[in-house]
Amino acid sequence: MSELKTTGKIKLIGDIQTFDSGFKKLEFVITTNDQYPQDIKFEIVKEKADDFKKFNKVGDMVDVKFNLRG
Repeated sequence: MSELKTTGKIKLIGDIQTFDSGFKKLEFVITTNDQYPQDIKFEIVKEKADDFKKFNKVGDMVDVKFNLRG
């Protein structure tokens, strides 16, 4: 599957959730820069969650590359 990309401003960064298995996830919301801005929620898993929380804050502009999974 090809990688998709969007740009926007971080609106919300949730807390890192850690499960008994050691799995981690973090959810965040961005507002896109499109003609009709939309709020989109993303989920980051494993060690990337720590990096995201350390280097980003609400109000930052970010480029998000993602894959769709059903």
